[in-house]
Amino acid sequence: MKSVNLNAFPRTQTRRGEVKKLRDSGRVPAVIYGRQQKPQNLEINYTEFRNLLLHSVSENVLVDLVVKDDARPKRLALVQEIQRHPLEGKFIHVDFHEVAENEHVIVQVPVETSGEAAGVKNDGGVLEHVLHKVKVRALPKDLPETLVLDVTELKIGQSIHIGDIKPPAGVEVLGDKHISVVACAAPITEEQEAAALAASTEAAPGEVEMIKEKKEDGTEGEAAKPGEKAPAKGDAKAAAAKPGEKAPAGDAKAAAKPAEKKK
Repeated sequence: MKSVNLNAFPRTQTRRGEVKKLRDSGRVPAVIYGRQQKPQNLEINYTEFRNLLLHSVSENVLVDLVVKDDARPKRLALVQEIQRHPLEGKFIHVDFHEVAENEHVIVQVPVETSGEAAGVKNDGGVLEHVLHKVKVRALPKDLPETLVLDVTELKIGQSIHIGDIKPPAGVEVLGDKHISVVACAAPITEEQEAAALAASTEAAPGEVEMIKEKKEDGTEGEAAKPGEKAPAKGDAKAAAAKPGEKAPAGDAKAAAKPAEKKK
């Protein structure tokens, strides 16, 4: 991977208000860190950094940071992370990972495909992109921007696994060699599509609904327990008698009247 020059400046502003003014002036706060050096706060030009990304093939960017008026004016670094504003999408912070020219680094590299799979072209299959990135290890100068897989000979039921990838010289592809990166699957039939649709719309079995019994006055009573009979309408009124009073058998209305005193 070829490195590109990027100007940077030492940064002393760290408070929220100061950083906001920095962004308003067209600068982006940044930090550089590495195994050999302590993290250092920097600032970069927003437009310059945006143009750099627009002309890069992938998100993996190797830069020669030219730090003005610094004890170490030039440093080799990878763009490690870019933070963006959640609504506006503007860059609000950049992390650089300093690397050495003779130090192997591990990065995620995008995987692209070329050609049309035979299973897609001849048999109406579907090309499935299982992994969009894979890990590789290499020296900074040998890092690929992307890995391109030729899928022309891929038939239905066949896959290209991590172990099948032939990387450029000096690059090692990491990961389980049996994991599929790209696969050619058989087309979905109308019957399979209908079955999948039916399965997705099929209602799940619901719980048994406990229906409450309505009283004559319009209120709802408790549901009868399983195995028990619901109380009769007359008994429901009798149950309204005050505690301590004995309702006459078969006369629910009498139960509701207060007891008369003897003369």
